[in-house]
Amino acid sequence: MNNATNSAKSTPRKTRRGSRSHDKRTGAPGQNPHLEVPYIQRKIRTYDLLDETSLEKIEQTADRILAEIGIEFRDDPETVELFRKAGGQVTETKPDCWRIKFPPGMIRECLKTAPAQFTQHARNPKNNVVIGGDAMVFAPSYGSPFVMDLDNGRRYGTITDFQNLIKLGQSSPWLHHSGGTICEPTDIPVNKRHLDMVYAHIKYSDRGFLGSITAPERAEDSITMCRILFGTDFVDKHCVVMGNFNVTSPLVLDGVTTQGIRTYAAANQGSIHVPFLLGGAVSPLTMPGALAQCLAESMTACAITQLTRPGAPVVLGCFLSSLAMRSGSPTFGTPEPALASLVMGQLARRLNIPLRCAGNFSTSKLPDAQAMQQSMMSMMSAVQGGANFILHSAGFLDGLLSMSYEKFVMDTDLCGMLHSYCQGFEVNDDTLAFEALAELGPGQHLFSTAHTMRHYQTAYYDSALDDNQPWEHWTEQGGIDMATRANQRWKQLLADYEAPPIDATIDAELQAFIQDKKDHTPDLWH
Repeated sequence: MNNATNSAKSTPRKTRRGSRSHDKRTGAPGQNPHLEVPYIQRKIRTYDLLDETSLEKIEQTADRILAEIGIEFRDDPETVELFRKAGGQVTETKPDCWRIKFPPGMIRECLKTAPAQFTQHARNPKNNVVIGGDAMVFAPSYGSPFVMDLDNGRRYGTITDFQNLIKLGQSSPWLHHSGGTICEPTDIPVNKRHLDMVYAHIKYSDRGFLGSITAPERAEDSITMCRILFGTDFVDKHCVVMGNFNVTSPLVLDGVTTQGIRTYAAANQGSIHVPFLLGGAVSPLTMPGALAQCLAESMTACAITQLTRPGAPVVLGCFLSSLAMRSGSPTFGTPEPALASLVMGQLARRLNIPLRCAGNFSTSKLPDAQAMQQSMMSMMSAVQGGANFILHSAGFLDGLLSMSYEKFVMDTDLCGMLHSYCQGFEVNDDTLAFEALAELGPGQHLFSTAHTMRHYQTAYYDSALDDNQPWEHWTEQGGIDMATRANQRWKQLLADYEAPPIDATIDAELQAFIQDKKDHTPDLWH
């Protein structure tokens, strides 16, 4: 058994176990042969798009960007000093702003202490996940200011929406992680909402989650809440929370970001480092150029963690997008960034660092055919490319501006299909099924054979949303389309939701911490 799912020594203090196994076909309580561990252990091979020479050219260009152009750092002299001591060539370009150029190979040398894989521990140890290697973790979408559903349309997100979406994620056996800013709860002050968000992940899910990164003190609050939940000693020795950090592309790391990175790393917690690259706007239009920039930026951000605390958990990140060149609008789910995601997988494996990239991306404004076509293009690139942590696995619509309830459950259904796809299949006497044909002989159907009876419940993924009935039955039942079925499903999932149990003493301590912080902090709405 993988070390992420056992060992009493790694169990957090007094946390109660409240997860349930799920049926492969419907997500109802039951046995699931694909969930022996609470993440995917991929058995299909990664798709390596580029040859050695091409990969080396991208890496050499990334090194050239770092050596000849450099990275601009703002408002964080402590991080600048870390790089200066490590060999970076620092020039102060204006007050509190520095350009650092890195000798070839310096950043790669810094990254040699980064772990090839690590475990993020959940409050329910059965839901610990491995990040790296052959493990693949699906997490919900992240960062949308708006939410939408078929009943109420598009609107600003609230804390109720935030809680609902966490509950939907917890209800799906096909997600492995609770995510982070699953939507922006705009009904709570900006400088206090992180407390309610982290608490919602703790309260309504017993999986791993992402903490706040919008200010260093909010990152510290997230870690403090984890210390209350898991115990201080446990947190110092184990990753229990991660922060998802964006580079300010092109080639800038601001002080809020770098201070947050150092906060997580100093506490031995994980961090994900993601350039948000829009081709033609903040990165080259051509994918090899965008990849070189992405590699340079992400490696530099990752290096901060190792200079702060060697061995701190870290994830290389990649978020590549094309643009509609007639309008300048971002486009998602297009083929060129999907190809680049495949290559980013190759580059991450050469660095021997876990990777986050792609997801169920779409610019569609509705949970429709465009939404799922674009999502499939993007998501398959992450799966085939070997990504280890796939954020945006559920709910992404409207170019990430909106989180859709219907798209959420449509995406989780797709994630269920990918569980089966990534397992591949074994070839043995049982799966070759000679006796299934031999039992009744030519011209006889196989419905009643022993082989069919033995395998019919688990042989195929059975979608909770697809309608596979004949046309006549479908029309007799109202001719309901996928989006409407998804609307019905998320409502039923929320109605059936049961919160995982949490230790009452720990819960009270968390609430007291939150209340104290709020009482001593004036509201800030912008």
